[in-house]
Amino acid sequence: MTEGRRIYEQYCAACHGWQGEGAADWNKPDEKGEMPSPPHDESGHTWRHSDAMLFRMIAEGWRHPFNKADRMTMPAFRDILIDQEIQSVIEYLKTLWTEDQRRYQQNESQNSNQAQSPS
Repeated sequence: MTEGRRIYEQYCAACHGWQGEGAADWNKPDEKGEMPSPPHDESGHTWRHSDAMLFRMIAEGWRHPFNKADRMTMPAFRDILIDQEIQSVIEYLKTLWTEDQRRYQQNESQNSNQAQSPS
């Protein structure tokens, strides 16, 4: 968790908040028509995504589908962080959620893994 928190503070906290609280009014488009950075704590929706989806979003970046601009609203970190560092950030994010949210997210991750496994 220590490594994940350190990496989160270095690369994520400026946008997503030092405690994972996200940007103010994160669920409303800003003056540019872009969605601000969401929280990663229990008040947001990060816990609804599987580990695989979170990994992909961090590695490849993300463009919110409702944004009016074509640019990535979250940059890709694949060229900055190694896979283990990305995984460490995901494990740190899990410490910001309630126990029920962690169970839900674990189930999502297991279902995602089963869907990707060959039959």
